[in-house]
Amino acid sequence: MTSPKPTVLGPDATIGILGGGQLGRMLALAAAKLGLRCHVFAPNPDSPAFDVVHRVSNHDYSDTEALDRFAADVDVVTYEFENVPAETALFLSARKPVLPDPKVLATTQDRLFEKTFVASLGIDTPRFVAVDSAADLAPALEAIGRPAVLKTRRFGYDGKGQILIRDAVDPEVAWREIGGQPAILEAFVPFEKEISVVAARGRDGRVVCFDVTENEHRDHILKVSRAPAAVSAEIAAEALAIARRIAEAFDYVGVLAVEMFVFAPGGQPKILVNEIAPRVHNSGHWTLDGASVSQFEQHIRAIAGWPLAEPLRFGRVEMTNLLGAEIDDYARWLAMPRTSVHLYGKTTVREGRKMGHVTRLVLEP
Repeated sequence: MTSPKPTVLGPDATIGILGGGQLGRMLALAAAKLGLRCHVFAPNPDSPAFDVVHRVSNHDYSDTEALDRFAADVDVVTYEFENVPAETALFLSARKPVLPDPKVLATTQDRLFEKTFVASLGIDTPRFVAVDSAADLAPALEAIGRPAVLKTRRFGYDGKGQILIRDAVDPEVAWREIGGQPAILEAFVPFEKEISVVAARGRDGRVVCFDVTENEHRDHILKVSRAPAAVSAEIAAEALAIARRIAEAFDYVGVLAVEMFVFAPGGQPKILVNEIAPRVHNSGHWTLDGASVSQFEQHIRAIAGWPLAEPLRFGRVEMTNLLGAEIDDYARWLAMPRTSVHLYGKTTVREGRKMGHVTRLVLEP
């Protein structure tokens, strides 16, 4: 069955969002600003996005009857996270336009496919090799060397599904640690900085990038993002060019983020692509208050067939994630000048869980 061709939406259209987390919530708020309604489909009854949308469907992603009703109520479908089952996206794409295209999910849901795709574009990544079984790990380590990072091919985020293999680590223990799943072994990169580029590509092929962002992780979870990144003009230009090339190669529509390492072998700075996120991204949250258009509005504009905006950054901006019990200290941030607080409405606090974030204008332009 051929996928329906997307049309330019009117301001009274309804956007379907797969996933009800904080990214879905912020997408829906951006859509409301533009007069668009949103219908969120998510299996979790406590989904934060449910609080702010026109209509909700609280069903499993495999419920085809519920998906049929959802498709009948919306004009276009998008997703807020990349682990939406590919079967769900394909089922919906036979009924309504799904943007970004589900084929992007098939690539980015699998770390091996993703790295292979990036390398095929002539873009550098850490050295990698497939590890399909415990027996494959020892020769993979011989090829890559130690230290190396063993990652499950699928369903990994915020450091989940990966382990660093140093000299003292038993490969069999590492294999069991990731659950004995098909994996990818990557060379460990002694990076100087972690950076990302959030880019938007419209249906007309125009690509617009936000400023390169520098990211600081703690326990594998993003804690602070700063824009612009403290990198040379040459590195920034290369990072932006990489994001554009990836978006164009995917024939992408919407917002995506490309996470990269900056390291300096022999003193010469170089970029390696770490991961692609085919969606709005945590490292782009600073755009909500620090730019003339947010990543969320850009995504809505792109999938609606509307013109993209040219983002203007208001100054140096810093975004801090509120993780776990840090949410209890939200009032301290409310009292700070040039600071905006975003709380996600999550009812359960867990260590490391993203409960909200704050953005702060650090310096004038």
